Amino acid sequence: MISRYSLPEMTEIWSEESKWSALMNVEISVAKAQSEMDLIPKKAFKDIKSKACFNIKRIKKIEETTKHDIIAFVSCLAENVGESGKYIHYGLTSSDVLDTGLALQIKLSGDEILKKINVLQSVLESMIQKHWDTLCVGRTHGIHAEPTTFGFKLCGFYEELKRNKKRLITALDQARVGQLSGAVGTHSFLGPKVEASVCKDLGLKVEPIATQVTPRDRFSELFNSIALTGAFIERLSVELRHLQRTEVSEVIEGFSKGQKGSSAMPHKKNPISAENLTGVSRLLRSYAQASMENIALWHERDISHSSVERVIFPDAFTLLDYALNRITRVLKGLYVDESRMLMNLNLLGGQIYSSHLLLDLVDAGLKREDAYKLVQSIAHSISEGEIYEDKVKSNIEILKYVDLKNLNALFSGKRHVKNIKKRINQCLPKNKKI
Repeated sequence: MISRYSLPEMTEIWSEESKWSALMNVEISVAKAQSEMDLIPKKAFKDIKSKACFNIKRIKKIEETTKHDIIAFVSCLAENVGESGKYIHYGLTSSDVLDTGLALQIKLSGDEILKKINVLQSVLESMIQKHWDTLCVGRTHGIHAEPTTFGFKLCGFYEELKRNKKRLITALDQARVGQLSGAVGTHSFLGPKVEASVCKDLGLKVEPIATQVTPRDRFSELFNSIALTGAFIERLSVELRHLQRTEVSEVIEGFSKGQKGSSAMPHKKNPISAENLTGVSRLLRSYAQASMENIALWHERDISHSSVERVIFPDAFTLLDYALNRITRVLKGLYVDESRMLMNLNLLGGQIYSSHLLLDLVDAGLKREDAYKLVQSIAHSISEGEIYEDKVKSNIEILKYVDLKNLNALFSGKRHVKNIKKRINQCLPKNKKI
């Protein structure tokens, strides 16, 4: 992933140095288990543990001849260990080390992602608490529908984030598996006891049946969970972009001192972060598609998945990490214009309460079809300068069924928030309830 969309911690996890370190840890753990089971000399393990190290330039130099990066890596380790180096990678095949090392990187990456999600979750909780009763327009098809509150709007995103967190935790757990099953996965040389010992030592679960490689459906589940988390970020970003349009202007992304919105138009404050994140989510979805293609390998294995995973694993985790961090910063710096929200709510002069007026007329005895026609006819006959609420309150036919006291209550907006607090509190943790 390009540095523009990378944060230091995740970049380090997926660096070439970290990859080889993970693989070396697997090799050392295997040697430890083998020495404990008297499969290799105990001195060999001591030498491997104390002397094993690698040099990336040297690995690449050896690979020029071997045309095989894992063989080059093992040869590099063996050179540094000396005589006992012959026991490195003893009884293993490349995928044993690659897949188990990959699981270690996934484990670290998952922890970093969940940290970011927890921070975002906390920011949303605070915003929901602050704006639970901040009235604003609820829109369907982009058109004013009924009143809602900004806090309730955010609570929908908050619940979606919680679902994504749950999915990611499950998918990460499914992907944290190691396998040391050897050629075609039959444990023909090393028995399952070595595999079990190594996985326990590394904090991984054992893959029940490997075909020399870990089944790729495990990883596809993870990439699809990442894509869904990206879709959540996109949905929130698109909402913020719409709310920042000049004609709406209910929220504004933070604008720092010295920041420029446009090279040509000095007045501009654009929703650049939300737009950026909309694009990022498209990439995250593409990685999910690629991971699906990796599931169907030939027979017990081939390496058609390898080139794909060298790209999509570091890119997907790095990009999601970046996206979670950026959307959190957007929300922390978001200016919420409560007065503009109220102004937009009243933009149609009370038409936004038409559904409740319809129901009140029905409750008062008018047929639904007749009530609908009456309410709609007033809304569609508004001329410039006229206010829907005033026309309703002066309509003789309306007043036959609903008195002014009830009409005043209807147009106050209180009906639309009476259940919101309860619904929000069902979502928030105990210490964050309103």
